[in-house]
Amino acid sequence: MSESYMKRLSTILLDAITDKDPLVQEQVCGALCTLGESQPEEALSACEEYLRLHEKLAHPCRTMILRAMETVVSSHIRELDKDMARAIILLASSEMTKVKELVCDWQQAASKVLVAVGERFIGSVMEEMLSKFQPGVLPHHFVVQTLASLSVSNVFGVVPFLPSVLSTMLPMLGAAKHDSTRAVFCCALQRFSESTVEYLANLDQAPDPTVRKDAFATDIFSAYDILFHHWLQSREAKLRLAVVEALGPMSHLLPREKLEEQLPKLLPGVLGLYRKHAETFAVSKSLGQILEAAASAGSRALDVQLDALLAALHAQICVPVESSSPLVMNSQKEVLRCFTVLACCSPDRLLAFLLPKLDTSNERTRVGTLHVVRHLINSAAAQMEVKKPFILSSMKLPLLDTNSKVKRAVVQVISAMAHHGYLEQPGGEAMVEYIVQQCALPAEAEPQRPAADSEALAADGVRAVSISTLYLVSTTVDRMGDVLWPYLLEFLVPVRFTGALTPLCRSLVHLAQKRQEAGAHAPLIQYSSNAALPSPYAITARLLAVSSRPYLGDGRGAASLRLLSVLHRDVHPRLGPRWASTVPLLLEHLDEYTEETLSQKDWEEKLLMFLRDTLAVVSDDTWTCQLSLEMCKQLPDYNGTPLEKNFLYKCIGTTLGAASSKEVVRKHLQELLETARHQEEREREGLACCFGICAVSHLDSTLAQLEDFVKSDAFRKSAGIFSIFKDRSENEVEKVRSTLLLCFGHVAAQAPREQLLARVESDVFRNMSQCFSTKVLGIKVETKDPALRLSLVQSVCLASQAVCSSTQGGAFHLSRKPELVAQMVEFIKAEPPDSLRTPIRKQAMLACTHLVALEPALEEQVQADLIHSCLLSVMAVLPAPEGEDGPQESLYLDTVQALKDLLMSLLQRDMTPQGLQLMVEHLRPWITSPRGHERARALGLSACLLQYFLEHLHVRALVPFHNLGLLVGLFSPRCADLWPASRQEAVSCVYSLLYVQLCYEGFSRDYRDAVAEQLLTLRDGLVHPDPAILFHTCHSLAQVIAKRLPPDQLISLLLTLFEGLGDPDKSCSRAATVLINCLLKERGNVLLEKPHLHPVAGAGRGARPRHTGPGAAPGEGEQGHPVQGEPGLPAEQYARPCGHAVAPCGHLCAARGRVCPGVGACGAGALPPAVRGAAAAGQLHSGCPAASEPAGQGEEEHQRGPGLEEP
Repeated sequence: MSESYMKRLSTILLDAITDKDPLVQEQVCGALCTLGESQPEEALSACEEYLRLHEKLAHPCRTMILRAMETVVSSHIRELDKDMARAIILLASSEMTKVKELVCDWQQAASKVLVAVGERFIGSVMEEMLSKFQPGVLPHHFVVQTLASLSVSNVFGVVPFLPSVLSTMLPMLGAAKHDSTRAVFCCALQRFSESTVEYLANLDQAPDPTVRKDAFATDIFSAYDILFHHWLQSREAKLRLAVVEALGPMSHLLPREKLEEQLPKLLPGVLGLYRKHAETFAVSKSLGQILEAAASAGSRALDVQLDALLAALHAQICVPVESSSPLVMNSQKEVLRCFTVLACCSPDRLLAFLLPKLDTSNERTRVGTLHVVRHLINSAAAQMEVKKPFILSSMKLPLLDTNSKVKRAVVQVISAMAHHGYLEQPGGEAMVEYIVQQCALPAEAEPQRPAADSEALAADGVRAVSISTLYLVSTTVDRMGDVLWPYLLEFLVPVRFTGALTPLCRSLVHLAQKRQEAGAHAPLIQYSSNAALPSPYAITARLLAVSSRPYLGDGRGAASLRLLSVLHRDVHPRLGPRWASTVPLLLEHLDEYTEETLSQKDWEEKLLMFLRDTLAVVSDDTWTCQLSLEMCKQLPDYNGTPLEKNFLYKCIGTTLGAASSKEVVRKHLQELLETARHQEEREREGLACCFGICAVSHLDSTLAQLEDFVKSDAFRKSAGIFSIFKDRSENEVEKVRSTLLLCFGHVAAQAPREQLLARVESDVFRNMSQCFSTKVLGIKVETKDPALRLSLVQSVCLASQAVCSSTQGGAFHLSRKPELVAQMVEFIKAEPPDSLRTPIRKQAMLACTHLVALEPALEEQVQADLIHSCLLSVMAVLPAPEGEDGPQESLYLDTVQALKDLLMSLLQRDMTPQGLQLMVEHLRPWITSPRGHERARALGLSACLLQYFLEHLHVRALVPFHNLGLLVGLFSPRCADLWPASRQEAVSCVYSLLYVQLCYEGFSRDYRDAVAEQLLTLRDGLVHPDPAILFHTCHSLAQVIAKRLPPDQLISLLLTLFEGLGDPDKSCSRAATVLINCLLKERGNVLLEKPHLHPVAGAGRGARPRHTGPGAAPGEGEQGHPVQGEPGLPAEQYARPCGHAVAPCGHLCAARGRVCPGVGACGAGALPPAVRGAAAAGQLHSGCPAASEPAGQGEEEHQRGPGLEEP
């Protein structure tokens, strides 16, 4: 870039600096700095020339140019030549002193340019400044300030000039009358003194090593006299602060005898400023400098002033800090610095003053004192070395303080003690225990965000500070290894330290690994010298139990498993290789999940597998028994954490299962039954799981112990019962019975299947019956306790499922089956039909599902009662309000699934059209219910049953599906139901029925029929309630049915649809009209071409045509089945509102307001004349009104959405 181009560019930029927009000015300044980076001399020359030639340029613009020049000079000072430097110095000096009035921004910018140039050309700058600093004339404000700034930026260059500067300045001090002038002189004296002290402290690097303190002493004392005795008395607060800031560094240059002479007046004078100023940083900083000067001089005056000093400083450190601003924090640091100086002078008197203050109950006093003690431990370690026992003993009362701020301060003191060897002294263990106690504080009690008030801020930090302190002390302070190991192991088992388990385990892992590195094969724990340490069994039991909730307490599961792995040699010598491979897999599993995504059941199973594997590797019965004993001992510790106690019960069962001693097993099981808290649901479940797991290896012992307990006095309310039950109420005894019922159920579920079948009747179900019911005067009395009922239901479910899952379960004859099913049905009936509060009915239906699969088969009436009761208990439950998906909704869905499983299990035993018809007949009242939610549920169940029937159907011979027409006629009108879910499920039912028919015709189940598949598209379009769409769907559905319906099923379909004309739901009755109309159009000729097909005389709903051809036995149809109406019931019981009438137009319409006793009542002859006419014409009118709706039924539903209307 050429020089001329650079100059023109600079000029253009400098001309733009006059823009009125401050943002533009800032951008121009930045551009000038950028130019200066590449061509510093040219840029500086252009700026200097521009300012020199434009005298009338406004002050703000001149300030911007000077700022750019200062930036360029600071970055390229080494590249400037003397001429350019001289020109810049003259320009900046002129700019700074051009006007006498203070224009701070402009003059400050010029001063900074001079200071920047003075970094290298100090002689030239000082020459220019001294030319404006003449005796007898008060200099310009910024000349004095520039000299002060130069003394700080270039100590070695300015200090040699200071004697002459001071001699010139002293007479000016007396002439300075304005506070602003006095303040700038104070600032200069402060900077001159600081520079001189620094110069004298580094004489080995100074250009003139002959400079001595004496050269400044006289002038500094003269200035001190004016500042302290005259200016410090000013009413102007800013001037007083400027004076006191100068007095601090000046005190270091005073002659020793003068300092000693002035201290009795100087110290009280400075302390008095604490009462006059809210901002005390300058006062504290100056006081610290004065104290350092006095201490280095060996002043005796400090002893006289010590009490006043301590009182004033302690009052300052105890002032509550209302702000976290740097100024406030720095003020606190300066006060602590003063205490350090006094500690070096008089440690005994200082501690005698401080330590008693720890005994006060005042929060501010105690917190402030603790801050001072911590600071002294760190900053005056040599002086405090011999005072360690006194300091430790003084901490007793602060350790008991519950205030959060005090706790935080105590933790900080203990951290300092750890770094300086205090905790190795007697009493140090109490400090360690205190840290662990704070780590154990409940995390949920701390606010997520720091609160505005300081108390909440301190509370938020106590636990966090304690955790970080424990870890840092364990990992970074080598001398603490012997203090913390193995002492920290003592805190693993006690429950009150549960919250600290994660930091404890992390610290212990680090300490153990360091010891392993030091001695590779030596045991980590020396029990001979540490009797208070927990045993390996206690450590193993504790760490396993808390690992069951792995993400609590900042991830204590992973921390516990890591510690367990590190201690493998101390737990048992054989475990090292196995745990080296299994523990990492568990940790990896935890890393893959979060607290929300981890399956608790799967995780517990992994831990139990880990325990089983451990027991197998150890293979020592004595060790196994000791571990089970320790687990039993720890059970009461988890009374407040039921989930962990539940898991510990499972661990006990696993451990007992590995034990070979039957006596030990029975003894432990008996103790568990006697000591368990049976009122707690989780504990009952845990104990039952324990018995079940134990039964895998000890079925005989487990059943024997349970039976002995059942026969014991535990269930009697007389005076001769066990002492542990003497004060138990009836309710408590029932909870014990609940536990025993669950135990029998889990034992059956876990027992080896080959052993279970021989004992399930005599030892399991028999004892369940005894536990559930008692006898009073020989009369059997059953309880109404919901918990006891639920326990029985769960146990029956577990036991029957176990029997079914055995290889011989299908042929197993359970003689108690009718009794058990009856009991389940009774429980289901006892539940309120309109609400769902407990899982009893769900569990009862699950139990029945498994019982149904066993022999003997249920009697017909028992099965009917079972189905009726289950449907009533589920269908009538009122739906939850929209938007509520809580636990009740989840329970309802589970209950519905249990009902589906039960119905499918019943259907599985009779996979015939008759069996399917039976199921549908039970669902029919709900399918036609006036309540929409009941219809939707019934149709959903029907769709599931039909899908199940289709998936499990095995056709061995090509036979007709004789009740297809009846079923299609029942479901098809519901495609126009007011509820979208009902409409879709109805189409699904028809879809499954058509494929069942195809299977009976010989097609495979995976065959896909193009006509039937059209129903899926129709189903998806039924979400929209548009009447035109519904009409189109009904018509299309009828066309599909007409194409795939066998001819012999048409009459039964039409008869069923005729009944649908009287459906209370107008949309469904109209849908039946559309379906009949379409079917007659498509297939009406069949009715005329088949004269041998007649409706069964007197048959009601469910009738099918009678074949009069050859091969039909009297009273039988084509398949040799008896001709009948509703299965098991006479037709006359099924009078339905159907009423057929001939409309004025001559077409068959559903009559309003008429009720007739079913279709079959129309006579034994052929179809009514109107029907025959409609069939011949291929028409059935769909526009006439449907049968009248029964009063009060369906009104609400008809208001919910449009019905089916012919477009």
